[in-house]
Amino acid sequence: MKKEAILYEKLKNKKVKCNVCQRRCVIPEGKTGWCMTRVNEGGTLYSLIYGEVSSISVNPIEKKPVFHFYPGSRWLSLGSLGCNFRCPGCQNWQIAHWKGGGTEEVEYISPEKEINLAVEHGCFGISWTFNEPTIWLEYTIDSAKLAKAQGLYTNYVTNGFITVEAFDMLSPFLDVWRVDIKGFSDETYHRVGYIKGFRGILEITERAKKYGMHVEVVTNVTPGFNDSDEELRGIASWIKNNLGPETPWHVTRFYPYLKLSHLTPTPISTLENAWSIGKEEGLWYVYLGNVPGHKWENTYCHNCGELLIERDVFEIIKNTIKDGRCQQCNTLIPGRF
Repeated sequence: MKKEAILYEKLKNKKVKCNVCQRRCVIPEGKTGWCMTRVNEGGTLYSLIYGEVSSISVNPIEKKPVFHFYPGSRWLSLGSLGCNFRCPGCQNWQIAHWKGGGTEEVEYISPEKEINLAVEHGCFGISWTFNEPTIWLEYTIDSAKLAKAQGLYTNYVTNGFITVEAFDMLSPFLDVWRVDIKGFSDETYHRVGYIKGFRGILEITERAKKYGMHVEVVTNVTPGFNDSDEELRGIASWIKNNLGPETPWHVTRFYPYLKLSHLTPTPISTLENAWSIGKEEGLWYVYLGNVPGHKWENTYCHNCGELLIERDVFEIIKNTIKDGRCQQCNTLIPGRF
């Protein structure tokens, strides 16, 4: 469904400037922006994907992954088409690398229907995921307002490349900011996201924390891209100093895909090294992802080391947290439980 965008500037000669993501595309009349989901028609910018759903399912929040916000809760998870990045190893490239046109199967779901589906399936909240939700801004804001009125929680699974203006429009209605920090250098972000700089992503994430959102960080550790000690330590140090030591950091295993099919899966030893770096930098909760059965996909008390939550992939096997506290030492565990 086409709908007028809510955040753009009209320029001379019927050009417009989109202010949804940090690319801030200047779009001539009759053209689309970099993500190809927004078109300039006669000096008015329109979203081409309002309510256009390519993927929808009910998932545990652990699949995002988010480990410290009501573990075991089920969320209506849905995504659309397109992205403002073009990650070469994208696992959802069929929808994220969309280049316009009508070849992909999508279904229009209104915000009202979305909320009804969440309630019907007994969901705890709504998660916008699978592709980048930032470029779905108009739809996610309308949906988030309805979700909050219904008592549902809301979650963005995002690359964080949103503008301050767009974020501030969304933030009153968003509970969980699950952000990818793909590296800690401009070079890495240029190779992965085709952007010139990444500091704006860090600033937005710090803003999310300041606004009281629950924040968790994911780094998909990719051989030859972001697996150096320098980059991993940079991420861990930034989390500790700018988000707080209680902020969970998920270091996940890369599997060869798309343009990175020639690489090998991330060695587990590399992930364990990232875990050690995170702990050395003072993080309380570092998790390994995409390594089923590894002990560091579980949650341990940061004070006494007691096993609190035992996981099997995305399922909770055991959860001993009571009233938000470790039952062994009575320490308050950061998050919502």
